[in-house]
Amino acid sequence: MKVLVTGGTGYLGRSLVTSLRAAGHTVVLYARTASASGLPVHAVDGDIRDASRLDAASDGCEAILHTAALVAVWRPRRDDFDEVNVAGLRNVLAVAKRRGVTRVLCTSSFLALPPAGLDQAPAWNDYQRTKAEADRLADMAVSQGAPVIRLYPGVIYGPGPATDGNLVGRMIADHLRGRLPGVIGASRIWSFAYLEDVAAAHVAALTAGVSGRRYLLGGENAPQMRIFDIVHEVTGRARPRRIPDWAASIAAAADELRAACFRTMPVLTTGTLEILLKDWPLGHALASEELGYSVTPLDAGIRHTPDTLQVKTPS
Repeated sequence: MKVLVTGGTGYLGRSLVTSLRAAGHTVVLYARTASASGLPVHAVDGDIRDASRLDAASDGCEAILHTAALVAVWRPRRDDFDEVNVAGLRNVLAVAKRRGVTRVLCTSSFLALPPAGLDQAPAWNDYQRTKAEADRLADMAVSQGAPVIRLYPGVIYGPGPATDGNLVGRMIADHLRGRLPGVIGASRIWSFAYLEDVAAAHVAALTAGVSGRRYLLGGENAPQMRIFDIVHEVTGRARPRRIPDWAASIAAAADELRAACFRTMPVLTTGTLEILLKDWPLGHALASEELGYSVTPLDAGIRHTPDTLQVKTPS
């Protein structure tokens, strides 16, 4: 199958491209820096906001795997989130309809769903707000007959560089370098989804996924501090301290004030703090039944990330 992959230069995207090729699919990579990615596929440089460029890149494609998104806690121009995360999906849906594409896979996020104890997805930051809005847009498209399949990974982790898309890897790397001040919401539950498991589910959904379905790709549901328990067992590095909620609240408010005064990127916002102080368990029953999705235990997954665990610790 010839598949257009949007945003395939990110942490998950690169793994998806590799997995698609290994399964025998032909990949067209569409991203702003696609030609510089080094991936052995047909690369088209373009922005997800450029509908005409996206349309040209999709020529001859039978499926679109849409992963492009603006993943950030803050931007000085809030409209960037709407243009990429919502209007970008609208462009994909329009191109798919125009080209007669029969499979549209949309990678969403657990943050587009409600946390434990809430019935509706909140809007604590602009990333979360626009992912939930994009989900509603996909709902409308499905109701109109669009061949959309949605996948909702948990917190993705695994091999690879400690980039923004690899939150767990970045936290571990910062901890081992002595740069992690502590853990906020250490006892809160996250659903840790191993990178290769998530990529395999996407590949399976190309052929086995049912149009209109929403597949949760949860992993092991565990307290955030469990990551550092495993790192301690492997490296001997002491666990990071737990930052009290009240201290985190003060820090977030102060960081937002600093960012507003100096127009700089905040490290922690009050919206992000709301997210960190909630439980985000996620299931995977339907994905396991229909896509053959399997969950790598967190202990095994962390131990299989040597590029993360081999970060040199400060002397």
